[in-house]
Amino acid sequence: MRGTTVSSQQPGPIASFVRFVVCGGGTGLASSAALVYLSGSMSVAVANAIITVVSTLLANELHSRITFRNGRASWRVHMESTGTAVVCYLFTTAAMLILDAVATSPGALTEQAVYLTASGLAGIGRFLVLRLFVFARPKSAATRTAPVAALPTAAPAAALDRAAVAVAA
Repeated sequence: MRGTTVSSQQPGPIASFVRFVVCGGGTGLASSAALVYLSGSMSVAVANAIITVVSTLLANELHSRITFRNGRASWRVHMESTGTAVVCYLFTTAAMLILDAVATSPGALTEQAVYLTASGLAGIGRFLVLRLFVFARPKSAATRTAPVAALPTAAPAAALDRAAVAVAA
C-alpha cells in the first residue's frame, strides 16, 4: 500500500453509507454512459460483460479507498466484494422473476418500483456485509477481550550462560 494512509478506525456508518451510495451510484452512471458508447461498436451483450467486469473492479477499489478508507483493495477484498455484487444481482433478478410470475402484465411503473425496491434492499444488504465483514478492521490489542499470556521479562541466568557459551564456541 505505497503512498496510501490508512486510518486505524473505520469511518462512521452514516459517512460510510453516503460514500457507498456516491461511489456506487457514480460507477453506475459511468457504466450506463459507457454501455451506450460501446454498444455502437459491438453487441450489447459483449459491451455489458466488459463494463460489468470493469465497473465492478472500479467500484470495489473505490469502496476500499473511499467508502471504508482501507487503502488499496487486495485480491481477497476484490473477490469478496464481487461476491456480494453477484448476490445482489441474483436478488434483483429473483424479484423481477417473482413479479413476472405473480402479475400477468405489470406496468412499467410497477416493474420500476419492484426493481428499485429490490436494488435498494440489496444495496443496503451489500453495504452491511462490506462494512461488517469484508472491510471490517480487527479490534486493536487494547480492546480485545481474550486474555494474552504474559511474556517473561527476563530469561533465567542459567539459560543465558548456556546460550553465551554456545555462541562463543
